[in-house]
Amino acid sequence: MERLSTPEILEREIESCTSSFNDKLSGKGGKRAVLICGGTGCIANGSDDLVEEFRRLIKEKGLDYRVTCNHVGCFGFCSQGPFVKIFPEDTLYRKVTLKDVSRIVEEDLVGGHIVEDLLYVDPVTHEKVARQDDINFYKKQKRISLHGCSLINPDFLEEALGYDGFKALKKVLTSMKPQEVIDEVLKSGLRGRGGAGFPTGRKWSFAAAVESDKKYIVCNGDEGDPGAFMDRSILEGNPFEVIEGMMIAGYAFGADEGYFYVRAEYPIAVERLKRAIKDMEEVGLLGDNILGTGFNFRVHLREGAGAFVCGEETALLNSIEGKRGMPRPRPPFPAVKGLWGKPTCVNNVETLAQVPYIIRVGAEEYAKTGTAGSKGTKVFALGGKINNVGLVEVPMGTTLRTLIYDIGGGIPGGKKFKAIQTGGPSGGCLTEEDLDTPIDYDTLVARGSMMGSGGAIVMDEDNCMVDVALFYMDFICSESCGKCTPCRIGTKRLHEMLTTIVNGTATPKTLEDMEHLAEVTQKGSLCALGQTAANPILSTMRKFPEEYRAHVEEKRCPAHVCKKLTRYKIVPELCKKCSLCARNCPVQCISGVPGKEPYHIDQSRCIKCGACMAGCRFHAIVKE
Repeated sequence: MERLSTPEILEREIESCTSSFNDKLSGKGGKRAVLICGGTGCIANGSDDLVEEFRRLIKEKGLDYRVTCNHVGCFGFCSQGPFVKIFPEDTLYRKVTLKDVSRIVEEDLVGGHIVEDLLYVDPVTHEKVARQDDINFYKKQKRISLHGCSLINPDFLEEALGYDGFKALKKVLTSMKPQEVIDEVLKSGLRGRGGAGFPTGRKWSFAAAVESDKKYIVCNGDEGDPGAFMDRSILEGNPFEVIEGMMIAGYAFGADEGYFYVRAEYPIAVERLKRAIKDMEEVGLLGDNILGTGFNFRVHLREGAGAFVCGEETALLNSIEGKRGMPRPRPPFPAVKGLWGKPTCVNNVETLAQVPYIIRVGAEEYAKTGTAGSKGTKVFALGGKINNVGLVEVPMGTTLRTLIYDIGGGIPGGKKFKAIQTGGPSGGCLTEEDLDTPIDYDTLVARGSMMGSGGAIVMDEDNCMVDVALFYMDFICSESCGKCTPCRIGTKRLHEMLTTIVNGTATPKTLEDMEHLAEVTQKGSLCALGQTAANPILSTMRKFPEEYRAHVEEKRCPAHVCKKLTRYKIVPELCKKCSLCARNCPVQCISGVPGKEPYHIDQSRCIKCGACMAGCRFHAIVKE
């Protein structure tokens, strides 16, 4: 590719790349394209090997002159991966293994016939579905942040240019003043997707109003919520889009340097981001006098060590500066005094990914999607007790019921839905009575939870909500930086109180003390980590008070999850007197006479390991 030194050259290159990309997917000239999911999950399941095997067989069959094969970003439907998509037919194969490759090459690429048994089967109609857009998981989604993911090769700038890449940057640099860009983003209603939901245009306005010889834009890719992988997937699938959003933000408020802060546990995202930055520098899309407009912009990458607190913007800035990742008191806010004391805007990956779309289609068109106070779309990592685990992007205002049942496919095994935890460790639980709640910033907060960065963990009747609260508090205790006393000590004491509850040693006063300490921790902590640390406790106490009372007053775990509050009992009427349970018991606490009398468990010696129940063929052992 020639150096993109003027808007005219970029326009010409975009037209050429768009034509090539469209030809690739439309099958012009008899061409066909094999796209293979290159997200972390599918790579872990062997999609790298799939690419190599496809390329080997394509060459062996003499098809390499008309069939291309490459990785793309995440398809989203993780529970059905690895995915292989064939164009121009738009055929989607799921759960593809290495042994399936030769069949796809022989039957589809050579023979022109769909490999039926590799298609997705609708669980309701039991019909095989060949096209991605006809699968219920995808029907109610709208891809803005995930633009290009699962379609473009993230290693090639040409494919990004061929799929709307850098059209928005060209528009901004050639026909819009910085304030006009800010006004457009304000008008769009875009709010920060990192969790706080602060209006993006207002943040840029604050930084633009500060006089300074140097300003920075920082992209927060330090996604640390348990079960969250939204930012990672965007960076893996289309890093160019996020860089473009960062450049537009820099132009809007006067920054000429940008920093990506991405956790080192995301090696694929890091590698693709590095390659994207290098390729853009080589063609002149990064550096001095970009497109001959006088706009200078450089991008740097910093890898985080995985501290959850570095998701807080001031702790993140400290980490970039080489200091310990601990939050700073505010004010001053980063937009006034941030990185190295200069005005800095910190935006989340997903936020920056939405910016090019807003500029391309216009604020009015963008604002048609969403609710009055929450515009656009939101990406969620949908996990837990859900049939369709994966990455979804839905319009703001979509209900939890739609997310869980229409897109998520409901609860496995016909189990009853119990709760969904949104917002990760900072969020709260929503129950069946909240299923028709529209997903937006303000409604979720009013219901006792929050949007957060987009984690959504579904729980069923077998989950213990006290145990869930303990899980999140254990995480928070490990991740607290220790700078402020309410968080450092408060979370530790809360963890201890929860531990006494699941161990059966708590009293009713424990519940009173825990609720009071939770509120003190919220009000006294320095940063959002401590301020929201108690949310899972308060949320579960208010939504499931009966479970807490059962643990404390009856010394019983209704869900049979808390080990020390669970008893294994042999039902005499069902016992076949076979002695298998006694033989499996590692502490010999089960006794009886083979063939003559039912067996029983000595509760004083039982270690609650469950080996007896797992080994009983007659379902004669139950939890109580």
